Amino acid sequence: MGVTDVAFEKGLPANLDAERFVLGSVLMDDASFVQVAGMLEAGDFSLEKHRRIFQRMSELYERGEKIDRVTLANELLKRGELESCDGLSYLVSLDDGLPQLANFDSYARIVKDKSLLRRIILNSQQVIDRCLAGKDEPDEILAGAEDAFLKLGESSAGNDLSTPAQIIDEFKDGINAFLDPSKRVKGLSTGFLKLDEMTGGLYPGELFILAARPSMGKTALALNIAQHVATHPSLRKAVAIFSLEMSKESLLTRMLCAAARVDNSKFRQGYLNADERRQLSAAAAQLMDAPIYIDDTSGANLMDIHAKLRRLKRDQDLSLVVIDYLQLMGGHGKYESRVQEVSALSRGLKLMAKDLNLPMLVLSQLSRAPETRIGEHKPQLSDLRESGSIEQDADLVAFIYREEVYKPDRADLKGLADLILSKQRNGPTGTVKMVFFKQFTKFENRKEDFGESPEPEE
Repeated sequence: MGVTDVAFEKGLPANLDAERFVLGSVLMDDASFVQVAGMLEAGDFSLEKHRRIFQRMSELYERGEKIDRVTLANELLKRGELESCDGLSYLVSLDDGLPQLANFDSYARIVKDKSLLRRIILNSQQVIDRCLAGKDEPDEILAGAEDAFLKLGESSAGNDLSTPAQIIDEFKDGINAFLDPSKRVKGLSTGFLKLDEMTGGLYPGELFILAARPSMGKTALALNIAQHVATHPSLRKAVAIFSLEMSKESLLTRMLCAAARVDNSKFRQGYLNADERRQLSAAAAQLMDAPIYIDDTSGANLMDIHAKLRRLKRDQDLSLVVIDYLQLMGGHGKYESRVQEVSALSRGLKLMAKDLNLPMLVLSQLSRAPETRIGEHKPQLSDLRESGSIEQDADLVAFIYREEVYKPDRADLKGLADLILSKQRNGPTGTVKMVFFKQFTKFENRKEDFGESPEPEE
């Protein structure tokens, strides 16, 4: 057979006739290479000599040269590979038995299917080997296996290029709906009127970075948005919360106190009156029915989170992901610096949002720069800690700023908060005014923005 091929010798799935017919079809009519190359790559062939032949065909095509037996044989000869491919006689034999009307698509599909089967087997064997070696944790092996198989599925599905006509044709209700803003898909409501006005809500596939210095209320605002999505009667959509800093019990306590408008410290100390207990019971009943899923695994990495979200999305109508917070996530692999690691994480989160078609609300720490600036403590994009790529990857970057933290003696600043939209890829930047109730760890709309939202208590 010429070249010893381990995959073929082990009896892995392969169809040599289909492989020969694909290569033979190209030699008969090199215009067909474009069609075949769109479906296959060299690694999809089971025999090494077929992989080499296809690779040299690709190089001839890229140089704009004709692909036939003579040019192909010459290309293989220059690389010292003609003999290992069984010489010119084998190239001549590639179209032996080939039907007069070659069916390129069918041959290529058979080759691709056999290639996918081989990769499934090899991935499975790697999982078995890791299990037998016992060097890794079971959860890590499981996450790696799921990620590997999902990538195989994605590579086999592929994404075709679309024309404007196809995009509009596939849009629900056609061109009239596409051109009507009232019928376009809107983002997920955050519960904050002015924020929704400026952003249109949180859109699937987008990365929303919410950043602030410690104790500004990052977690509180993220939980407020998550609660609104999961409990508001017009929404009631599933939310996944990954807390790398706080325990799930602490998160639930915060959500309960915010929903019941009960002082968090009084709850922890147990000094509650009858009204407060009733409010907490009502809030607990509401949250127990809410589709909120909390994971408090410390040091979770991208692979772990991706695998868990895929499983959850398969079973639930998942609409929002919250991660608290970016700098506590673990990297997968070795990096020369923490900056490179955080950059890889932010890029991975953006790709994850796009892959899962979900809005990702990711919290991030800021450097100490806002506190060292004299007279002006408002955060800036350059303050994002440990990475400049966070700004590049994010579709929206917002900072929480509460001036009362820096000027505690100013009574007129008590409870006032700014959400500064410093970057928005598809909308305006600016500031959203909010009210913050520290005792409830809760942000609310201002009274002038909506209804009778209460003012902060003294």
